[in-house]
Amino acid sequence: MIPLLLTVALAGCNQPPAQAPEKVQPLDTSEQKTPVADTSQPVASGNTPTAADIAAVAGLNAQFDPARDPVADLETAKVEAQRGGKRIILDVGGEWCSWCHLLDAFMEGDSEIRRFRDANYVWMKVNYSEDNENVAFLSRFPAITGYPHLFVLDGEGKLLHSQFTGELEKGKGYDRGKFFAFLKQWAPPAK
Repeated sequence: MIPLLLTVALAGCNQPPAQAPEKVQPLDTSEQKTPVADTSQPVASGNTPTAADIAAVAGLNAQFDPARDPVADLETAKVEAQRGGKRIILDVGGEWCSWCHLLDAFMEGDSEIRRFRDANYVWMKVNYSEDNENVAFLSRFPAITGYPHLFVLDGEGKLLHSQFTGELEKGKGYDRGKFFAFLKQWAPPAK
């Protein structure tokens, strides 16, 4: 019994073998510069937008929000349009507007039109509602007779075309042929 106790007591005193220390990498102290996108170069050059840019552009088309500042949004849209050689479409309407929701559903339901839109335009929603009519911003554009209303701008924000969307309707929705023709007509010239 004593040899057994002595064996157990000695086994508890043994230390596990020491592991070899890991090689320590030297600290990188070189100057790290944050990459900055050159908006004069197209995205295809490798000048890709950051995640913040992507989120900002996605926010432009998220919904008609009375709290958004269309002047700041247009500046964001211009940077993205110039970076990608695109034009800008201002989609003026509101969450109250049933035809605005039909337009959203139409665009989301047609992958070919949506891909063409995304390849050629930065789509920016501008709220017009009782909460915020954005009068100062919209006063620089032609009068609007119905909602939604589309304004096509170049990459610098200059108005190229004002589109009454009633001309693009068919029945209780949008005419695919007319709408696609509108997008193709005002797309930027092929490079």
